Amino acid sequence: MLIRPYGDTRDDGVIQFSFTLPMAYSVKSADVGKQYLETLGFHTVSIAECKPIDPGYTFYVAYGRAETGIDPDTVRGDYLHVEKMDYHAINALVRERLGRRLIVVGAAVESDAHTVGIDAIMNMKGFAGNYGLERYPEMDALNLGSQVPCAQLLRAAIERDADAILVSQIVTQKNIHVQHLTQLVELLEAEGVRERFVLVVGGPRIDNAFAKELGYDAGFGPRTTPLEVASFLAQEVVRRRGSQ
Repeated sequence: MLIRPYGDTRDDGVIQFSFTLPMAYSVKSADVGKQYLETLGFHTVSIAECKPIDPGYTFYVAYGRAETGIDPDTVRGDYLHVEKMDYHAINALVRERLGRRLIVVGAAVESDAHTVGIDAIMNMKGFAGNYGLERYPEMDALNLGSQVPCAQLLRAAIERDADAILVSQIVTQKNIHVQHLTQLVELLEAEGVRERFVLVVGGPRIDNAFAKELGYDAGFGPRTTPLEVASFLAQEVVRRRGSQ
């Protein structure tokens, strides 16, 4: 069944946009934004906001109507389906099936100075009402922080005999995050230890398909909770160790 965007009424096709054009603000700026959206195929376009944000740049908030729809059942992708468990069930699974603490090392690597993501997942206080991995008695979680060289992260994982490596990466200019993430995978492979770890990456522009393409086992995007990551790690590590 085809569905369309919802604005004021169901299936009216109205979409809200926010965008910036590299153009100095002038009396015709609103018309420039309107006609630009019309060239993309939208009609009944209205400009709700149009203002200068810097010399040579104009910011817009606009609405436009689209005629096309989409059938969600036709969309295919490489999605990560995690059976979410509660805090106590995760600890019980690790204790009973693994027989020891699950060891995790995490960091934001290379030039990435953002710690919000890795802290939300690993630090004891957690995020969104969930405890972070440090709070789990059946997990040994080490958060190395930000701007950690890939070689240092790998060294820590080997020294601690870790089961999993978590990488947090904010998308940066000129796709430098791709280079960083690829660098870690190549380093693991060069050392002959890639299969030794469950390798996970998370960030605001990360999804599972992108992570798998780069050589990771799983990718978590925005709004991921520590419980989702803990559930995945417990199940995946238990599954792998059970097959060895």
